Amino acid sequence: MSFKHRGLFNPESAEPMVLSRTKIDLFVQCPRCFYLDRRLGVSRPSLPGFSLNNAVDTLLKKEFDLHRAQGSTHPLMKAYGIDAVPYKHEALDEWRNSLTGGVRYLDEDTNLLIRGGVDDVWINKNGELHVVDYKATSKNGRVSIEGEYQKGYKRQVEIYQWLFKQNGFEVSNVAYFVYCNGRADKEAFDGKLEFDIEVIPYSGSTDWIQGTLKNIKDTLLGEAIPEAAAECEYCAYRERASKA
Repeated sequence: MSFKHRGLFNPESAEPMVLSRTKIDLFVQCPRCFYLDRRLGVSRPSLPGFSLNNAVDTLLKKEFDLHRAQGSTHPLMKAYGIDAVPYKHEALDEWRNSLTGGVRYLDEDTNLLIRGGVDDVWINKNGELHVVDYKATSKNGRVSIEGEYQKGYKRQVEIYQWLFKQNGFEVSNVAYFVYCNGRADKEAFDGKLEFDIEVIPYSGSTDWIQGTLKNIKDTLLGEAIPEAAAECEYCAYRERASKA
C-alpha cells in the first residue's frame, strides 16, 4: 500500500496524513507551533544544516556496515559489553532515509502515517532489536543524555522503538547512543578532528506515544489555535514582536 504526503492537514480528507518523528516532537515542545506548522502552514524559522554531524553519521554507518556484512561485533560494542551485532535487513537503507522512506506505520485510530529515519539497528542474542542513534558534539568533559535538550533525543529513540514494535519486531527497551565528542585539547588542528566516543544506554518507554497521537489528531481537527507552551521561545518572540 502506498501513501502520498500532501503536506498540511486537511480535515475533510480521508487520506492518511504523514507525520514525521520531528513533527511529533514539535507537538510535545509546543502545540501552538505544531498547529501553525501542520494546519496553517506557518513554520518555525529553519536552522542551518549540521554538515559536520552528517559527516560523522555517514562515517559511522560505513564503519558499522563493515561489521554488519561480516556478522561481527564492532569493537565499541565489545568494549561496552554489549552482546549484539549490527542487524542485517534488506530494508535497512529504506529505514535510514527519513525523507523518502524511514520506518513507517499507519495508526488506524488516528489515520496518521508515522515515519522516522533511524541511524542504526543492532540485534542481541535473544533476537531483540536495539535502536541506535548517532550523536556528535564538541564540549568539555564527558557527554551525557541528562540535559534538557537531550529529552528530545530520548523521545526520538522511543518513537523508533514504537515504530519497530508496530511493525512486528521484537524490540528491546534499551536503546544506545553512540556519542562522538570532538576534542579541542590538541596542540594543533593539523587538518583533522579527533573524537572521544562513548556508547550510552537508555531504557526507553513508548507508553506516551499512543496518547500523544490522539492529542495530535484532536488538535489538528480543532479550529482554535492552541495555547503556547510556557517555555516556547518562538511563541514568546512572536508575542513580544507583535506588541512592539
